[in-house]
Amino acid sequence: MGGLDALRQFTLIKWLREERQSRKLILFIVFVALLLDNMLLTVVVPIIPSYLYNLDESADVEIRNSSLSPQAPSGSFHAIVSLYDNSVRLSGSNSTASAADPPRPTPAHASLPRNSSDCPRSPSRLLNENVKVGMLFASKATVQLLTNPFIGPLTNRIGYQLPIFAGFCIMFLSTIMFAFSSSYTLLFLARSLQGVGSSCSSVAGMGMLASVYTDDEERGHAIGIALGGLALGVLVGPPFGSVMYDFVGKTAPFLILAFLALFDGALQLFVLQPTKVEPESQKGTPLFTLMKDPYILIAAGAICFGNMAIAMMEPTLPIWMMETMCTRKWQLGIAFLPASISYLIGTNIFGSLAHKMGRWLCALIGMVVVGFSVICVPFARDIYGLILPNFGVGFAIGMVDSSMMPIMGYLVDLRHVSVYGSVYAIADVAFCMGFALGPSIGGSIAESIGFPWLMTIIGVVDIFFAPLCLFLKNPPGQEEKIAILMDTNCSMKTRSYTTQGTSYQGDDMDPEYDDYD
Repeated sequence: MGGLDALRQFTLIKWLREERQSRKLILFIVFVALLLDNMLLTVVVPIIPSYLYNLDESADVEIRNSSLSPQAPSGSFHAIVSLYDNSVRLSGSNSTASAADPPRPTPAHASLPRNSSDCPRSPSRLLNENVKVGMLFASKATVQLLTNPFIGPLTNRIGYQLPIFAGFCIMFLSTIMFAFSSSYTLLFLARSLQGVGSSCSSVAGMGMLASVYTDDEERGHAIGIALGGLALGVLVGPPFGSVMYDFVGKTAPFLILAFLALFDGALQLFVLQPTKVEPESQKGTPLFTLMKDPYILIAAGAICFGNMAIAMMEPTLPIWMMETMCTRKWQLGIAFLPASISYLIGTNIFGSLAHKMGRWLCALIGMVVVGFSVICVPFARDIYGLILPNFGVGFAIGMVDSSMMPIMGYLVDLRHVSVYGSVYAIADVAFCMGFALGPSIGGSIAESIGFPWLMTIIGVVDIFFAPLCLFLKNPPGQEEKIAILMDTNCSMKTRSYTTQGTSYQGDDMDPEYDDYD
C-alpha cells in the first residue's frame, strides 16, 4: 500500500509540473484564494454581533454581582453569563448545596426561562452595538482601500506570483488571530490585517487572470468563474459561521479556515513558484491616469454602490433581527443564505451571458433590482420574509460584478496599455469603498433613524446610479491603439473591439497557455 500511495503522489506531482502553466490551474488557484478570503470575510457576520454583545453583557453582570455581594463567602453561588449562549446560570464551589440553603440574590434578568435567551435582555445596549460592529466590519475594507494603490503598481514591477502568495500568508495569520482573540481590540486588529492580505490576493489574482485570458469573451467567462469562488465564500460563510458558533464555539470555524488556507498556500508554492520575480514586459498606464478615465470611474461606481447595499446589511440586519424577531444565533447567518445562493447563480449565468446581451445593460438592470430589493427587506416580519428580497439582492449584485469586472480589463485594452494590475486595484478599491463606507455609515444611520430608513436610502442611491451605465454601451477607444489593433499587416493575433463581440485579424500565433474549454 505504501508503494501505491507513493506512486499516486508521484503521479500528482508530475501532473502538477506538467500543468504548471495551465490557465485552468491558475484559474483554480485564484478561485480558491477568493473563496477563502470571502469565507473569512463573511463567517464573522453572524458571530461578531452576538459575541460582542455577550462580552459587554458579561462585564455588566460581573459588576452587578460584585456590587450585590461584596462580602460573599467562597462556597456560595454566584451568577455568571456564559460567553457561549448568552444565558445566565448559577455556579460555585458547593454545587451540591441542599434545598434548605437560602438562594443567593441574582439580577432580575437571571430568572428568565432558557428559551427567552433568544431575545436580547438589553435592547438599548443592542442598538449601541451597531456602531462598534460597523466599525469592526469596515476596518478590513478601509485597510484594503489604503493598500490597493500600492499593490497594483507593485504587481507591474514584480509580477503577480509574489503578491498573491504574500496575501495567503497574511490571511492565514489573520485567521489564527480571529480564532483566539477574546477582546474587541484584537478582533479589530485581526480584521484590519485581513484587509492587507485580501488586497494582495484579489488584485494579483484578477490581474493574473486578465493577463492569461487575453480574449474578451474568454476573460469574462474566466472572471465569472473566479467570482464564483467569491460567491461561494459569501454563500458558505454566514451559515457555516453561525452553525459552528452556536453548536461548537467561536474558535472552530476559524481553525477550519486556517487548514483550508494551508492547502491553498501549498498549491501556490508549488505551481506559481512565488520566489520568482516576473515583471510585466511593458510599462502600464499610471494609476492616477486610469483614475481620471470617466468610463473606468462609472464601472467602479457600479461595483461600489452595488456592493454597498449588502455591506450595509451585514452589521445591521443581524441586530435588527435580534431586536424585532428574537432570532436564534444560527438563524443570523442563515438569513444571508438566499443572497449568497443567488449571487453564486448570478455570477455563473452572467459571466458569459453579459457579453452577449451587453455588459452595460446587465449592470443597469442589476443596479435597479438591487435598489428595489433592499427597500423591500424591512417589510419582512420573520426570517422567511427575508428570503425573496435577499435573493434579489444577491442575484442583482452578481449581475453587476460579473459585468463590471471584465469590463475593467476591456477598457484598459481599448483605451490604455494592456497591463492589468492597476485597473484591478481600482476595481478592488471600489469594492472596498462599498464595504468600508457601508458598515461604518450604515451602523450610525441604523442607530439614529432606524434600519428601514437605511435600506430605503441605499436603495434609492442604487436606482439613481443605474442610468450612468448607459455610458458604457459604446466607450470610445484611443485612435492610435485602434489603428494598431486593426492593422492587417501586423503578424500578431490582434483584436478589434465592438459592442457585439470580438473579431480577430492577422496570423495566428501559438498561445502561451493552453486553450480554454
